[in-house]
Amino acid sequence: MASEAVVTLTQENFKQTVLEADKPVLVDFWASWCGPCRMVSPLIDQLAEDYAGKAVVGKVNIDEQGPLAMDYNVMTIPTIIVFKNGEIIDQVSGAYPKAHFEAMLQKAL
Repeated sequence: MASEAVVTLTQENFKQTVLEADKPVLVDFWASWCGPCRMVSPLIDQLAEDYAGKAVVGKVNIDEQGPLAMDYNVMTIPTIIVFKNGEIIDQVSGAYPKAHFEAMLQKAL
């Protein structure tokens, strides 16, 4: 079950939620059929809980939001991108331990 702290990102809310956010935003580009995405998903949910109020954590389902994935040249999933003030400050593709994603977010705080 997904965490309530995680924002489902779409074409409609991406600009406001991510690019205009006053906090760092970690975005997980994923798909339901992707094994590594399923491994990373609970870690992203935990980060959303851990960083509630300090950062925004969101997920983009690339099957539903293809143009959004293309906007950020997402070729491999999962791709995790950290935004700050509307700019990309960090990005990785693949399954990593929670500590790796945490370090990415810490840099942005």
